Amino acid sequence: MLRALVSRSALASGAARAVAAAGPGVADLRRDAWGHGLAETARIAAGAGARAMRVDGADQVALLAAEGIAATYEEQPDLDPRLLYGLPDAEGTLPGEPAMRVVGRVLSTKPIAAGSGVSYGYIHRAPADSRLALVTGGYAQGIVRALGSRASVEIDGLVHPIVGRIAMDVCVADIGEAEVEPGAEATYFGGTGPLAAGLAEWARVTGMTVGELVAVVGQRTERAWVA
Repeated sequence: MLRALVSRSALASGAARAVAAAGPGVADLRRDAWGHGLAETARIAAGAGARAMRVDGADQVALLAAEGIAATYEEQPDLDPRLLYGLPDAEGTLPGEPAMRVVGRVLSTKPIAAGSGVSYGYIHRAPADSRLALVTGGYAQGIVRALGSRASVEIDGLVHPIVGRIAMDVCVADIGEAEVEPGAEATYFGGTGPLAAGLAEWARVTGMTVGELVAVVGQRTERAWVA
């Protein structure tokens, strides 16, 4: 299972930054609030002083109106979404703590001998004896296939490369000699650790924007709100 953990406090800080930078403007809350969740994001943005929410259609305008939140599907947003959601720029610089952290779990670990292939097609072969971790999260959840052998996961504070092709629901990380137990949490991006700005590398590898990536992953995973 892959989860998108959305921090209320980080999103509130981001909303405050966006409003402070541009004034009480219109926040971009399209496509289920960029993967973070429309309703709660709207409440937080409104609480920070956003004048209105740009949404995808009349049904969402009505949904938010029932809570007393102004919304539009015609007016263009003018609050910076990078500030609002805490997204990295192309150089990996963050404006603050990312609102979303995407995490999987280690299912199992095993040794691998030098020269042995990993995942479908064996596009990666171990350059030396090592250990592998099978981690939840695959292309069905938005872990884009182009990231195979070109991105990383963070486990227990250490960064490990993803090796081989991304499968539908899992991927494989080379953990070397690290002590990793099944059930350990694996962070793909976000949070406050070494992959907090990991989306910047995803964008470089895939050619997609950080906004596109976070929206895709956020809508394909199990989403949960945290403090």
